[in-house]
Amino acid sequence: MDRVALVTGGVTGIGAATCAALTNAGRRVVANYFGGEDEANAFSARTGTPVFQWDVADFDACHRGVAEVTRAVGPIDILVNNAGVTRDATLHKMTKEQWRSVIEVDLGGCFNMCRAVIEAMRERRFGRIVNVSSVNGLAGQFGQTNYAAAKAGIVGFTKALALEGAARGITVNAIAPGYTDTALVAAVPPDILKEILAAAPVGRLAQPPEIARGVAFLTSDEAGFITGATLSINGGRYMQ
Repeated sequence: MDRVALVTGGVTGIGAATCAALTNAGRRVVANYFGGEDEANAFSARTGTPVFQWDVADFDACHRGVAEVTRAVGPIDILVNNAGVTRDATLHKMTKEQWRSVIEVDLGGCFNMCRAVIEAMRERRFGRIVNVSSVNGLAGQFGQTNYAAAKAGIVGFTKALALEGAARGITVNAIAPGYTDTALVAAVPPDILKEILAAAPVGRLAQPPEIARGVAFLTSDEAGFITGATLSINGGRYMQ
């Protein structure tokens, strides 16, 4: 079926790979972005994926963005909450702004976007929502109390919303990627990256398409009996 899928933070990294995977699965895909307009436009020109700009941390902007996508493409059947930021610091050095920005984008954005689509999904009695958590939301990570808290919160949010949506044909799941070969990880100092690779039993970073394939599966019509789950795609780094 020609379902409409919206991927937040969808023009780079895991988000871009997810757009490609969903397109290959026959979905009508649109991507959200906030910063980097030139990069977003280049992504759209290269892939043919429509792009829409808004800040997922802004509740009202999310509602306006969803309305705009619905007018342009159609009702949103699939939502992938991928947008996120990091502002790493140990807690005794972390500023209020570093805490606030990560919580508002990573966890608040998940709420804002789900809130913007959930009523229409309930009315149509169908929806697929996948929220991107992280291995560090399950295992914790030094210098990331803000990020780990937000990503752990996504897991609890996912389970609760799954209970609410199940009777209306809406599945809600999370994925928890391990360290993935993206621009974010490329900025990690080489000595720390060496430690990261050593801690992964498979001995390498994930490639974005490997994460995206998990999203594509969970958003498929065939995955209708899976809800409230967290799929860990981490090369064995953290075994739950």
